[in-house]
Amino acid sequence: MANGSRMAAWGFFGSELKRHRENVGMTQVELGSRVFVSGGYIGQFEQAIRKPQLDVARRIDEVLQTDGFFERLWKRLIREQPYTEYFAHAAELERLATEICDYAPMVIPGLLQTPEYARAVFLASNPFAADEYIEELLRGRMDRTKLLKDATRPVYWAVLHEAALRIPVGDPAVMAHQLDHITALMRERKVMVQVLPFAAGAHPEMGKMMWLMEFEDAPPTVYTEGVLSGSLLDDPAVVKRARASYDLLRAAALSPEASLAMIESAAEDYRRCASTT
Repeated sequence: MANGSRMAAWGFFGSELKRHRENVGMTQVELGSRVFVSGGYIGQFEQAIRKPQLDVARRIDEVLQTDGFFERLWKRLIREQPYTEYFAHAAELERLATEICDYAPMVIPGLLQTPEYARAVFLASNPFAADEYIEELLRGRMDRTKLLKDATRPVYWAVLHEAALRIPVGDPAVMAHQLDHITALMRERKVMVQVLPFAAGAHPEMGKMMWLMEFEDAPPTVYTEGVLSGSLLDDPAVVKRARASYDLLRAAALSPEASLAMIESAAEDYRRCASTT
């Protein structure tokens, strides 16, 4: 389903929500209080600005007595989008964020990936997949990277562990191009990137990826990911702890200038390796 069609489908979700809500005489605030979100969130669902999580869709069905209609519609729309179910809501929120803070322990974050690097990542995870499936995944990934090219792009800050620079993904030429892409974004001041070097030793997020998002008119969230699973968390206490951990990572990382130099040096190492093969 193309992006425009997906947006139109979520618009249908929103218009049906509004119709059912008004049929029972509830305001957005009243419905929101019954399903444990704000009235503003209900308004954003109805305008297809935001998409509810599955548990919210189920509570809407219970309150409006719609016999599972919104749960079924939610599952169909999620199934027809280019992202895995556990990542889908995070990907949608990403488009609304005013600030994104990434931490990547082993792999270059998706928003910074080049097509060649992303393809190598997908092939490593899906060694028996058909080319069409890999290309579908790649289109979804590259669609996300457009976010950093928009004039209204969010403030984007990434802390990369040095391991993400040193683990070869694809051949040396792919890695050199990937690191050159990051340094170009840094020099164009579209992103802020720091490297957490091996020498930093132990740190709060060892082996864990973390992704913090801030919004204009909604609470901040943190997304974490495990094996074939992801969690989108907005509990204020949890987000506060995640923000504190991210601040510690930034404090332990190299300065942006030193990070740029390290990334450029690693790219040069890959270039030399590529020229000898």
